[in-house]
Amino acid sequence: MRRDTAASEIQRTRSTVALPDGPKAPFWLRMLLASFDRSKSMSLDDRRARYGPDFTLKLPLFGQCLVISEPDEVRQLFKASPDDLGNMEPNLGRVMGRGSLFALSGEAHRSQRKLLTPAFHGNRLAEYRVLMAEEARAGMASWPVGEATASLPAMNAITLNIILRTVFGAEGDDLNALRRLLPRMVKLGSVLAATPIPEWDLFGYAPWGQFNRMRAEYDAIIGRLVARARADSALEQRSDILAMLIGATYDDGTPMNDREIADELITLLTAGHETTATTLAWAIERLRRHPEFMHRLVAAVDAGDDTLLNAFINEVQRTRPVIAMTFRKVLTDGYAIGPWRVPRDMHIMIGISLVQTDPRLFDEPHRFRPERFLDQRPDPYELIPFGGGTRRCIGAAFAHMELQVVLRTLLTEHSIAPTDKRSEAWKSRGVAFAPAYGGQIVRYPRNAEGHAIRSLAPTA
Repeated sequence: MRRDTAASEIQRTRSTVALPDGPKAPFWLRMLLASFDRSKSMSLDDRRARYGPDFTLKLPLFGQCLVISEPDEVRQLFKASPDDLGNMEPNLGRVMGRGSLFALSGEAHRSQRKLLTPAFHGNRLAEYRVLMAEEARAGMASWPVGEATASLPAMNAITLNIILRTVFGAEGDDLNALRRLLPRMVKLGSVLAATPIPEWDLFGYAPWGQFNRMRAEYDAIIGRLVARARADSALEQRSDILAMLIGATYDDGTPMNDREIADELITLLTAGHETTATTLAWAIERLRRHPEFMHRLVAAVDAGDDTLLNAFINEVQRTRPVIAMTFRKVLTDGYAIGPWRVPRDMHIMIGISLVQTDPRLFDEPHRFRPERFLDQRPDPYELIPFGGGTRRCIGAAFAHMELQVVLRTLLTEHSIAPTDKRSEAWKSRGVAFAPAYGGQIVRYPRNAEGHAIRSLAPTA
């Protein structure tokens, strides 16, 4: 009897940590092989083909992870209680700050998110449309006419200026300093957040030391802007996000302190522009390779109909997700998801690209076909470029509207030359994945070229 009981206990223990198969080679070896021969590098799609929709994968920073893409499991993960599945560790709080939404979990995360939500409410969003169009128009004016150029740098500048004006509501020397500082911070911070670089300072010369210097400069600038805003007698009449944060209070009536404001602002300023800019570059890359669709989209936008534009945005985000994955950390013993039992402290990763190219969810998943979204609204557990659940991107509605406005401005004021070149490859920028050549564009002012998109010969 005791032997049977012991055997049952052993079997039960084993079943609580059952995990799927996955590649066994160390991460550094897989990357080394890939550097010599890209065919030896397995994408998530390759791993799905070999191991199935769920598999294990060892990653830097996170160790052994369970990667899932089964629809029911994805839905369960996004609906899970924060008591069972929490924020990933380490997280982007390493670069954004301890008071950032990216760093917080549980009740602290809920309270902070509640404070920020009014900034992205529908009524307030409508106020941002005009400034978005103004910044888009100004940024596109610098593109050469009839010559190939990367769209991503201009899109980064456009989206950065949009978020700066949205957050601070005014211009000045400090905002100009942020325009110079933030692109460098984002570039280095993206690498530091995604790689296991030792957090050495080395008198400001090591990568983390350089970032800490930039962060100190950022904190000084934000400190001046916050102090100036607090002293503004017309603060209550202002509609910018900084004024809203200064006036916001937690449930117990206490306001945000300056450090919390600085951490949340860097979250909005960095996460709020780079991913949108990269999606815009991908949108241009896709349009140039689908000229017949581009012709129909321009006609629809000219007629004031955004239905096809929204479908196009959804399809760009489905086929070219800027963020490849989203994580949760298991906080309970033997968390059950599908047939698996995941041990405490292990991370579960949703492969966003795997979900969005699942043939069970999308017909012809690797074909670029925006029309698939004309007849149905995307399921929030199937189209997930902004993540999902309690940690879904708080600025998702803002980002979608920004994509709408910038693309509408582009299509109504410029003609884009199609191309017969191969699709641009994916290039890692640390956290995000961008077109390898920056989303090359060849454009002409529409007052010169009119609507004659079809008459334009394929251009490099």
